[in-house]
Amino acid sequence: MSSEDENPSLAQFDFWLGEWECAWEGGSGSNRVTKILDGRVIQEEFDGRPGLALQGRSLSIYDEGIGKWRQTWVDNEGGYLDLAGEFSDGEMRLFTQREVQGRTVHLRMIFADITPDSFHWRWESSPDGVEWQTRWAIRYTRKK
Repeated sequence: MSSEDENPSLAQFDFWLGEWECAWEGGSGSNRVTKILDGRVIQEEFDGRPGLALQGRSLSIYDEGIGKWRQTWVDNEGGYLDLAGEFSDGEMRLFTQREVQGRTVHLRMIFADITPDSFHWRWESSPDGVEWQTRWAIRYTRKK
């Protein structure tokens, strides 16, 4: 029996696995997402080139202790994020918050409109966790 058979939540991020073409307003790039460490960890390798110099990596794991997904992101611009969230109503939503100039800013990423060969990803921010503004939207299309 696999760990996914024991806990179906471990498969909630499987839609993201694969090789992706990424397109956003003014640019494009690619993403490679694989399972590692006995299938318990999802590794992302984002490359914003040629549209953007940003390159980043993330590791995601389902934390059975809290019943949520956790993701750590790092990039070539010195960025670091630690997010947590869950799959609900057909969307994966991960959240974090940061202090910016003495104020708390709420941040979230949303994976939505998920099909076997595409989905939409949005990076959003909010001053209060209620009203959200999209900062970056990417259309993912599976490479053939």
